Amino acid sequence: MSEPAAWRYQKITKPMFDLAAPHTILAGRVIPIIGDIVEDGFVEMKDGKIAAVGPRTQMPAGPVIETGGTLMPGMINSHAHLNWDGIHDLARQSMDDPKPISAFKAAGNMLKSLRAGITMVRDLGFHDMNLYSKQAVAQGIFPGPRLKVCGAAIIQTGGHTYWVCREASGPDEMRRAVREQVKGGADLIKIMACHDTLEFTDEELAAVIDEAHRNRLPVTAHATYDACIRRVAEFGVDCIEHGGSMSDETIQVLLDRKLPIVTTFAPLVQQSQPEIARRFGIPDWKVEERIKAVADPSRYEGLKKAAERGVPIVFGTDAGSPAVEHDVVAPELAHMVKVGVCHDNMDALASITIRAAKVSAMDHLIGSLEVGKAADVIVVDGNPDQDLFALERIKMTFIDGKRMHG
Repeated sequence: MSEPAAWRYQKITKPMFDLAAPHTILAGRVIPIIGDIVEDGFVEMKDGKIAAVGPRTQMPAGPVIETGGTLMPGMINSHAHLNWDGIHDLARQSMDDPKPISAFKAAGNMLKSLRAGITMVRDLGFHDMNLYSKQAVAQGIFPGPRLKVCGAAIIQTGGHTYWVCREASGPDEMRRAVREQVKGGADLIKIMACHDTLEFTDEELAAVIDEAHRNRLPVTAHATYDACIRRVAEFGVDCIEHGGSMSDETIQVLLDRKLPIVTTFAPLVQQSQPEIARRFGIPDWKVEERIKAVADPSRYEGLKKAAERGVPIVFGTDAGSPAVEHDVVAPELAHMVKVGVCHDNMDALASITIRAAKVSAMDHLIGSLEVGKAADVIVVDGNPDQDLFALERIKMTFIDGKRMHG
């Protein structure tokens, strides 16, 4: 196991941003995710943990906030890029943004995420800037959601989005690239496994996965079509990003290896809406292309079949990608239900809470409202199990019992 990141040794005498986690009882409708909905209930938060959950008739004495809303676990975006802001020309932004400006963008997007009820973000790369976002939050320099970060995504030299990744060639260089992310404090390793063609030689792919696992880090792969998905699954990755067309044989490999897929429909959905797309500089020809793609059911058949056969489907938005802001939640969830990768609204809510927590090996701590778990709780103005767009009205956000919004 490698040494902790260097900043872990720095002593912060007094964090710049530090909130109390007072004993608080939230009263309202409760969606615990695991267990039945409580129409008139409460969640008690004490010492940063969930101390009790149940019907109002069992509510203990203490300071009560009558929320007038629905209580549910904090939401998790399992695929985001905090340093991107949704403009069309990501390549130029990635190459031209000075690091201080990139850091400010990440800070703003963390605040936007908190206001949207997102209590954890899995940041999958913008150079290695997410390592600094993680440090800022961990050291109390800036408020933000929980962060799981990959450092810089790893790509073969000249590969897909090389302008924002750590390029490497040959097995030894792949191992070095992994070790750099580990040294910086990465929680996982991301590889860009394909675009128009498969990327990495077999030796390179084996090396990058082996080195990550030697350092006890999971590997997730950008993989968007059948040959790529099956290849990385058979080589031993731990998660698939985006997904796409899949044969029955590939789906069986995913099932055998218990691999989840983090879907990211939001770029397609947001770019298909002209009034949104044009604000971000999306050209008209692409808007027309997206409108046709959104309406094409064959585009989702592989993912739908995988979900029906039991492959875990997890919420992600690719936030920061063109036209996708970091508070976009409901459009992604609604599309997941519409195309059949989630069978109903409650299944969609599970994809953004408990299943997302499992992807990051955090389900022992977050993802559901259960006694003993961290008090990551949000208050929604409405009933998201009935109307997913109620999630656009977040009244309060708590992390570890600390009020981060509202």
